[in-house]
Amino acid sequence: MITADDLITLVRTYNPKTNAKLIADAFAFGAEMHDGQFRHSGEPYFTHPVAVAAILAEQQMDDATLITALLHDTIEDTKATFGEVEERFGTEIAELVDGVTKLTNLQLHSTETKQAENFRKLFMATSRDLRVTLVKLADRLHNMRTIKSMRDDKQAQKARETMDIYAPLAGRMGMQWMREELEDLAFRVLNPEGRNSIIRRFITLQRETGDVIEKIQTDMELEMEKAGIAADIYGRAKKPYSIWRKMQEKEQGFSRLSDIYGFRVITQTETDCYLALGAIHQRWRAVPGRFKDYISQPKSNGYRSLHTTVSGRDGKRVEVQIRTVEMHEVAEAGVAAHWSYRDGIRVENRFAVDPARWIAQLTERLDEDHDHGEFLDMVKLEMYQDQVFCFTPKGDVIKLPRGATPIDFAYAIHTRIGHACVGAKIDGLRVPLWTRIKNGQSVEVITAEGQSPQATWIDIAVTGRAKTAIRRALREEDRERFIRLGRELVRVGFENVGKSATDKALKTAGKFLGLGNVDDLLERVGAAEITSRDVVTAIYPELAKSAGNEIESRRAVVGLEANQTHRRAQCCQPIPGERIVGITYRGEGVVVHAIDCDVLATLEDQPERWIDLRWQEGTHSPTNTITLEMTITNDAGVLGRICTLIGENDANISDLVFIDRKPDYFRLLIEVDLRDTEHMHVIMNVLEADSNVAAIARHRDPNRAGQVQRQS
Repeated sequence: MITADDLITLVRTYNPKTNAKLIADAFAFGAEMHDGQFRHSGEPYFTHPVAVAAILAEQQMDDATLITALLHDTIEDTKATFGEVEERFGTEIAELVDGVTKLTNLQLHSTETKQAENFRKLFMATSRDLRVTLVKLADRLHNMRTIKSMRDDKQAQKARETMDIYAPLAGRMGMQWMREELEDLAFRVLNPEGRNSIIRRFITLQRETGDVIEKIQTDMELEMEKAGIAADIYGRAKKPYSIWRKMQEKEQGFSRLSDIYGFRVITQTETDCYLALGAIHQRWRAVPGRFKDYISQPKSNGYRSLHTTVSGRDGKRVEVQIRTVEMHEVAEAGVAAHWSYRDGIRVENRFAVDPARWIAQLTERLDEDHDHGEFLDMVKLEMYQDQVFCFTPKGDVIKLPRGATPIDFAYAIHTRIGHACVGAKIDGLRVPLWTRIKNGQSVEVITAEGQSPQATWIDIAVTGRAKTAIRRALREEDRERFIRLGRELVRVGFENVGKSATDKALKTAGKFLGLGNVDDLLERVGAAEITSRDVVTAIYPELAKSAGNEIESRRAVVGLEANQTHRRAQCCQPIPGERIVGITYRGEGVVVHAIDCDVLATLEDQPERWIDLRWQEGTHSPTNTITLEMTITNDAGVLGRICTLIGENDANISDLVFIDRKPDYFRLLIEVDLRDTEHMHVIMNVLEADSNVAAIARHRDPNRAGQVQRQS
């Protein structure tokens, strides 16, 4: 435990005029009152108030707040009385200690009425003096830092309270650093395996890529120097809980996340903030829709900063915050900036906003006669800025993540309601299903019999529950269609080797391939997850091998007339394994398109030109060209290794075009000659596994509809 002298020395670093005698007296009084009391860890209990005072001293708080921290448990847990504290340390400190004492019994796991009363107590006390809440937050922070000494059930309860109320409260008051630490400490208790897995992946990533933060920071410093901007730059990896939350929101694995690093650029003037933004956007490509200007439109707690996201050194996204020194002080200290001292004088920061204003405005609207449930709903609407509380037509409260849509609302009520949704009304007005719901709105779902989920809903929905239900429904809807298609593909595959696709044969093949029944096998074939050749090989490996001569490109498509020629459309570049359709052109033969090609939409009114086609069963020659779009790091030997990987997997590169060159990464289009979809997936998986490949995707260009590659 630090001593009174240690604490006073810490305070004097920012407030040389501190009342050292009063702090020493409070230290001695607190130690005397808590004498004989011990924490769960076995340490003397007074180590806790001292640690809370030290946390507040690090925020450069005033003497009254520090003394309140030293005494915050005396009235509650010792023989000390309000009158005694008031007599020895004054009315201001006694009222602060009493205010903290009244917040000590905040029980979030109690009934809703009790919870509403406690919320009221919290906000009423805070509106009188914000420092009460600052001490309470520091108290909870130290308790979470030392939570391992508590019983497991008590740890879980405290962690859930922290995640639900104290962390959002800290964030709402502008103390983002405290919010992140509270969330991470609670995450460590509530989901230790999830947290540890993210930390392990971070270690692996750093081992593979080196210190990315230092590299990007150096790059940014160079850009600022070039632009003549005086700025300090700090970079860091995001906290495990922040990454976990992003993984859940985006339903992506760690390897798919891009913005896991954050950087702060601290300038001298507001003008320099915008100049720095321009320099960064000139060097790196900005991500659309990720720019926010909180300087011209500051948050209610005084927060000011420019936010942008750019594609960084290896093509991965990084978040950048740009602000001045004054803005940074408010961003770091939040509401505490209103009370902090420097060189013995109260800090005058023109950006610091009276932090009690939003709470005072809330409590002014409410009196003791208001219904507890109504008060609780209003408080939640104010506090949880990452959540949306909306209402059903009957008045029931539905909690959703920010950005949620009526589709999320429908599935939150019941899966059946979600499936049957055809429209929605918000506050009585008909709105599109992609509308973002706001706090306090009333939402009505319009349903219809026979409606089923649409594939586009997956992109509209935000919640995991809605997305999962939509995907499951789409799979069930597609299952029958895939089974029918799979049965036809298997029939043709068996006929090619002179055999019949009997149920017994298919059941045997299913067992060999690890599938439960014949329908599962046929569904996988129809969905192109396995090929009919795989099924034949499972039973007749020798016959499949003898029938495995490469199919010439001129015989690759089945369904043409004897005198018809075909060409692959370059807009979609279909390859064996994909569903296809033919479009006839007078004097030009048949152009083969993938069934999902965008160009086909322009030909819907000409059904007489459409021909049902399918790929010939068997092994196709590696002459089917597709285009891959890749983002790779600009390092020595990377492009050569990429080309080698493609060649090692029996594919040929027929063309290569750079579409974007940056100092840190290249974006390029590579045309690769392949056999079929299976060959394509092998190539893409091998390339994606390379640590220098930031992104890879198949590239299709509807503008190339007029270009074709002759196949006959």
